[in-house]
Amino acid sequence: MSKQVVISGSAVWHPESILTNEELVGAYNAYAEKFNLTNAAAIESGDVLAVPLSSAEFIEKASGIKQRYIYKKDGVLDVDRMRPIIEERGEEEISHQAEFAINAAKLALTDANKSAAHIDAVIVSCAYTERSYPAIAIEVQDALGIEGFGFDMLVACSAATFAMQRAYEMISSGTARAVLIINPELTSPQVNYRDRDGHFIFGDVATAVVMEADTTCVAEHSYEVLGTKAITKYSSNIRSNFGYVSHAKDDDPFSDANLFHQNGRSVFKDVCPMAAQHIADHLEEHGFTPQDLTRWWLHQANINMNLLISKRLLGRDATREEAPIVLDEYANTASAGSIIAFSLNHRDLKVGDVGVICSFGAGYSIGSLVIRKRKIASAKVA
Repeated sequence: MSKQVVISGSAVWHPESILTNEELVGAYNAYAEKFNLTNAAAIESGDVLAVPLSSAEFIEKASGIKQRYIYKKDGVLDVDRMRPIIEERGEEEISHQAEFAINAAKLALTDANKSAAHIDAVIVSCAYTERSYPAIAIEVQDALGIEGFGFDMLVACSAATFAMQRAYEMISSGTARAVLIINPELTSPQVNYRDRDGHFIFGDVATAVVMEADTTCVAEHSYEVLGTKAITKYSSNIRSNFGYVSHAKDDDPFSDANLFHQNGRSVFKDVCPMAAQHIADHLEEHGFTPQDLTRWWLHQANINMNLLISKRLLGRDATREEAPIVLDEYANTASAGSIIAFSLNHRDLKVGDVGVICSFGAGYSIGSLVIRKRKIASAKVA
């Protein structure tokens, strides 16, 4: 007999440093002007394209982003470097990304009123991992003193919801009592800060969620998972080609083509209707319509995408209460976005309120969970 699964804890952790649009644009425009001056003759002859200038107003209008948190700010605003300076750590030290994950994990465990002894599995799921192996999840598991197992997942911006589906299946089948899902999104090293259309998109953050059987839940706020749904459809419109094969191809692993890049217009055109239909179909499977939802927590990639998806579902503009936006403060945080929106905007829901957590991104990939607010738990911690 399958067990009822609940979300019993969630948390957001972010670095202290803030990088504003104005700071980014100042560095980017200084780079563009230097490049254009150095290559003036080639630009005049048509052999080289001039680098266009940008503005903070353009960024906010195009994306809704006003700032982002960044792990290491030093180096990003240096026109001759334009990438963060992150110090090397020894193999016996906690890795940078594991540190992210641990910070968020501890907060989520506290929110769920759980300790390491209650967790059977750790999933670190994100857009990028700092290394191939050993898994960041196993490093985190060891640092937290969790028995059981851990593994990493890479599903770009849908990594959080896809990992939550794996956790749902494990708990439902009885192979794990409780699962800790962590999304340590250290995105800044993969950003091309010399790319006008991409240099402002991402921020660094970590989120974490605890999922468990309803019979063991002792959290103040918890949500019954009514169902999960995932879909993928191949597209090259969002890519990051960085990988170890560069060593064999003799190419530059840090070339523009190997860093994050996208065809933004095509992504917008393709993903918005896909995501709206995915949510509508998922709700219908559980006997709901979009009008039945109290709240949806969408992936935070672009405010215009979120507004359009909400409008397709409701037939009107959604309020910020119905579909919270955190882009202005956090920017696009890859897989963590929908979990930030959830973590910061769920405590006011009433028992029985229904919501959807949905992410979408490269792949294309879309993942969702239909959830319902539960009564305050009465179980006791073991």
